[in-house]
Amino acid sequence: MKASSQAARPDELTVVVIGAGPVGLAAAAHLAERGIDFTLLEAGDRVAASVAQWGHVRVFSPYRYNIDAAARRLLEADGWTAPDADWLPTGAELIDDYLAPLAKLFGDKVRLGAQVSAISRLGYDRVRTAGREQAPFLIRLADGTELHARAIIDASGTYTSPNVLGASGLPAHGESDAADLVDHALPDVLGADRDRYEGRRVLVVGAGHSAATTLLALAELEHTPIIWAIRAGDAGRTYGGGEADALPARGALGTRLRAHVTSGRIRLLTGFFTHRVHATGQGVEVVSRDPSGREQSVTVDRIVSATGYRPDHAIASELRLDLDPVLGSTRALAPLIDPNQHSCGTVPAHGVDELAHPEAGYYAVGVKSYGRAPTFLMATGYEQVRSVAAALAGDWEAARDVQLDLPETGVCSSGLAEAQEQRVGLATGISGGLLSTPLPLATVSATGTAGATATAGAGAGGGGGCCG
Repeated sequence: MKASSQAARPDELTVVVIGAGPVGLAAAAHLAERGIDFTLLEAGDRVAASVAQWGHVRVFSPYRYNIDAAARRLLEADGWTAPDADWLPTGAELIDDYLAPLAKLFGDKVRLGAQVSAISRLGYDRVRTAGREQAPFLIRLADGTELHARAIIDASGTYTSPNVLGASGLPAHGESDAADLVDHALPDVLGADRDRYEGRRVLVVGAGHSAATTLLALAELEHTPIIWAIRAGDAGRTYGGGEADALPARGALGTRLRAHVTSGRIRLLTGFFTHRVHATGQGVEVVSRDPSGREQSVTVDRIVSATGYRPDHAIASELRLDLDPVLGSTRALAPLIDPNQHSCGTVPAHGVDELAHPEAGYYAVGVKSYGRAPTFLMATGYEQVRSVAAALAGDWEAARDVQLDLPETGVCSSGLAEAQEQRVGLATGISGGLLSTPLPLATVSATGTAGATATAGAGAGGGGGCCG
């Protein structure tokens, strides 16, 4: 990569991929197949550093939907043996069995500990137009290093930018001061983080499947009072369809959660709009103020904020982005992924045209491309980067021939779920995409009804996919 002040022409430069997670590595695979030089920048000290943060969680989609086609071809050519296509891997297994071997193929093209702090055009701020598209991209790293590139594929994800605890999209008063007492989604409740929760009063805020995951894990800890707070007037959305759910595993999750609420093991607070958080001598007090001004409060020892994620476009603030005002995706992509209209299984295939910004050559892909829409799938991200790589190679016919072959429910059929539960127990799905935790697993009858002796859970995070 050229990094001097006298840059080469853009078409003589490399493509920079940001983020060595599943979608970033898939982008690298497609670029490699097309003979396009690239450099992959990973902020963490290991490949798929964000995935490693939820390594204890089992993804809801089986391997057949988690392995990119170009990545598979490169790996198999190197003698790699694919994992069982129907296996639902944990985040750690996904890294060890797939992502780490894939990254190894790219050698020193993968740079670890390379955190991008800003992106611009060499010699151009956002205002200047004349000659802009001929100027190379300028990528500045946190250590001061500057790189030049002809195009950027930003697969940096959203895992490091969780939503705030407070309602109305604003931080609760005192939220930053109480940060040491607040954890974000998917703590390892039954493993590494057990001592943080066992025997303590815990508040879980959020109505998604990541909240359900944590609640079911906490219910396994004796002498641990649990409070669950949601803004809605009831928990029907989280409970889902029970035995009638199109995804039996997801239905079983809701069934067990409802049972804990009904029995009193989990105390449910509805209409809870977190407004203020402050530490007291008795713990941390969390005060809700609903739109009518009515207040209620609880005092706990720890809080789990399972309120989702949002994209952070700060590194690209000097680029010309056309972002949808609601979701934060591209304006063209927004109607295709709108969670008010689509589930993960009904999002249509899309590619380079829907991902393009006015800043030619910059593409945000993967979960970051979806903004706040919780309808992302890993397989969707793989098709995105296939299309983008084809466009960068000048193969516009292939770039615009976008296809996505998924079951209507997203990534799993009941047959896949049943096959897995016979082998490792029931794994469950989540909102926003991603994951299901390997908690103690319930026995499941032929009709999909969970037994009462154990639980399984689900969660969400970056790198996976809705319903998957």
